[in-house]
Amino acid sequence: MSLQSINPATGELIHEYNEMDVPEWGKILCQVQTDFEQWRRTDFTRRSKKMHRAADVLRENKQPLGEVITNEMGKPLSEAMAEVEKCVWVCDYYADKAATFLAAEDVSTEMYRSYVAFQPLGIMLAVMPWNFPFWQVFRFAAPGLMAGNGAVLKHSSNVSGCALAIEEIFREAGFPVNLFRTLLIGSGQVGKVIDHSLVKAVTLTGSTPAGRAVAARAGSALKKTVLELGGSDPYIILADADLDKAVEACVFARLLNSGQSCIAAKRFIVVADVAERFEQLLLDKMRAKSMGDPMTKVDLGPMARNDLRDELHQQVIRSVKTGAVLLLGGVIPRGAGAYYPPTILTNVKPGMPAFDEELFGPVAAIIRAGDEAEAIALANKSDFGLGAALFTQDLEKGQRIAEQELEAGCCFVNDFVRSDPRLPFGGVKMSGYGRELAQFGIREFVNIKTVCIK
Repeated sequence: MSLQSINPATGELIHEYNEMDVPEWGKILCQVQTDFEQWRRTDFTRRSKKMHRAADVLRENKQPLGEVITNEMGKPLSEAMAEVEKCVWVCDYYADKAATFLAAEDVSTEMYRSYVAFQPLGIMLAVMPWNFPFWQVFRFAAPGLMAGNGAVLKHSSNVSGCALAIEEIFREAGFPVNLFRTLLIGSGQVGKVIDHSLVKAVTLTGSTPAGRAVAARAGSALKKTVLELGGSDPYIILADADLDKAVEACVFARLLNSGQSCIAAKRFIVVADVAERFEQLLLDKMRAKSMGDPMTKVDLGPMARNDLRDELHQQVIRSVKTGAVLLLGGVIPRGAGAYYPPTILTNVKPGMPAFDEELFGPVAAIIRAGDEAEAIALANKSDFGLGAALFTQDLEKGQRIAEQELEAGCCFVNDFVRSDPRLPFGGVKMSGYGRELAQFGIREFVNIKTVCIK
């Protein structure tokens, strides 16, 4: 079997990779284990120098690495280069902070000394998606390697070039040659890798069905997992919101990465008093966005694959058939490439695909609410709970709703939801469990060890 990278803007084959068999990837795991045994005994000063160097390698190669991303999954080159810059940030952040985050913590007891130590677990398996093919990897790898672990990456099959480029970045930065390795395998082999005795933990970013499968397999082997799954993020627009600023944030959050983000704005829940004005402003902004060759200055490139584009289109069609109104877009363009235009659906209600399912593409679903209480209820009426945003000029009210009433792992007031190395990231409900980033993320894959001395 082979893994294919296909340019979604043209449909042309970029490269074909032979899938590794069990003996081949089993040998790699043994090599990673050997380097891990050495790496785990290094101090934070040495680890930090290597991670800062990884940041430098990323920074020095921002454009060519961005081109690898754009060619394989289609986002505009400007966004791909921004993704590389964000990876620089997370590498520098953990290079600076890991020693503090994992410093031993003394606890007062009757013993001579009692403390909590944080020790590496071993080899982490990361099962990562195509939509942010560098960022998703570095946000687990930077803290994981700084904690002293080794890592193997099973990337999405259509971004194998990105996976191999990341492996080379860590080597060029001076990390042990086999500390971070890419496994060129299909999803059918993931379970066998999880079962391998050298793999100690699993992190997955992907769909809810994929999360269930990985969690079940890892659970049967009693291995720790962190899951960041799908989302159907609500953006609540209250009557006192600054509509111009709200719409600006909403459009950016819906169309970034051609809408292919777990924390993209997906359901726009607008109170009735401002619904018509909001719809018109959103329509004007969305209509003005350009779509085309992602290597040029455009707002949207193609979606990552034709099948994903076609699935999104069917969700739009099914929503219209059940009562949604198509306000903009919703037509597949002629010609090559997995393109789908900015699309707006209004009159969206529970029971429609546009409300109940994740729309992983540039489709905005507008839902009207009678008042604030109904808007919050509609926001929470979802199986997902990754991110949520709220727009209001009453900051005290916004804070109360974000903290106490919205069922999501990340809640923003008057801004779009995004990940930040300084803040924990993850979801609740069908959006997964565990946290990445900040101090919480680096402590997910360590042995939190109690040490007592009498």
